[in-house]
Amino acid sequence: MTDLTLAPRHLPARPVPAPREKAAIIVRLLLAEGTRLPLSALPDHLQAALAEQMGQMRLIDRATLAAVVEEFTAMLDDTGLAFPPGIEGALGLMDGHISTTAASRLRRLAGTAAKADPWDVIAALPPERIMPVLTTESHEVAAVMLSKLPVPKAAELLSQLPGDHARRIAYAISLTGGVDPETVRRIGLSLAAQLDAQPARAFEAGPVERVGAILNVSPSATRDDVLTGLDQQDASFAAEVRKAIFTYPHIPARVAPRDLPKVLRLVDPAQMALAIAASAADPRHSTVAEFILSNISQRMAQSLREEAQALPPPRPPEAEAAFSAIVTAIRTLEANGEITLQRDTA
Repeated sequence: MTDLTLAPRHLPARPVPAPREKAAIIVRLLLAEGTRLPLSALPDHLQAALAEQMGQMRLIDRATLAAVVEEFTAMLDDTGLAFPPGIEGALGLMDGHISTTAASRLRRLAGTAAKADPWDVIAALPPERIMPVLTTESHEVAAVMLSKLPVPKAAELLSQLPGDHARRIAYAISLTGGVDPETVRRIGLSLAAQLDAQPARAFEAGPVERVGAILNVSPSATRDDVLTGLDQQDASFAAEVRKAIFTYPHIPARVAPRDLPKVLRLVDPAQMALAIAASAADPRHSTVAEFILSNISQRMAQSLREEAQALPPPRPPEAEAAFSAIVTAIRTLEANGEITLQRDTA
C-alpha cells in the first residue's frame, strides 16, 4: 500500500520585530487598553518617529504580540532603578537637597534651558522667582506665562498682582487662543533665559523671615527693643517682621487646638509645667496657658496644673527658656509639615 503520510511543511520563520516596531506594538496595545501615556514628555523627534512607525504597520499576529509583551514585561521585572532623563530631570529629583546656586550652575553648564521644555523649567521655579519677570513683561506675555503654568501656581501669582494689572492679564488670557505653539515655545525660552540669568540668592529666606526667625528665639526685652528701633527706621518693614514673628503669646491665634497634643509630645514635661507656672503671673501668658490646658486631655491638664502649682515662682530666664522650648517644638512641627500655622494678619 502506498504510504500517504505527508511530509511536514516548513513554514517560514516569523521575522523578529525591530526595536522601534516593538515600541509601536506596546504603545498600540496600551492605547487600545485605554491607558493614558505621557508621550508628550518625549522629545519631538521621538514622538515623530513613533508616529511614523505606527503609520507603517498593519497586522500583528498573536504569537508576535505575545512574544513582544513577554519581552517587555521581563524587561520591566528586571529593572531595579530608573533615573530621570537629563540634568533637568536630575535637578527635579534632587530639589530641596542641593543649593539653588549649584542647581543654577549645572543648568548654565549643561545649557538645559534651550534643550528641555522651557515651561517645565519655569513651572518648577518657586513663585517668588517668577513674580519679578511676570510684573515687568507685557500683559500678553504674562497671559501666555500664566496659561502655561499649573493652575494652582498661576492662581497664586495672579493673586499677588495689583488688581488692575491682574484684570488686564486675565483679559489678555482670553486673546491667547490664536497663538501658535512655536511662538509659545519661543516666549518660554526667552522667559527661562531671563529667570536663569537672575543672580543666585545668598540666602534661601527673605529678610523678613530671617529677622523674624532670629527674634523668635531672642529674649522678649531684646525683641521689643529691636522692633521699636525698626519702627523708627522702617515702619513697613517692622510691620512685616511682626507678622513673621511667632512667640509664646501668639499660640492661641495661630496654632489649631487639634495640634496641641503633638506639641506636648515634643516638649519636656518639666519645661511645660514651668511655662504653665510662669504664665500665671502674666495676663498675656495666662490666656495662653489656659488655651493649652483646655485643648488637651483632662488628665494631662490636671497633672500639669498640679506640677505647676508645686513649683516656686520661676525666674525670668527660666520662664523665657520654657516659653522658647514650646515655640521651638511648634516651629519644628511646622517645618516638618506636621502642622500649619495661621499667618498673623494684624
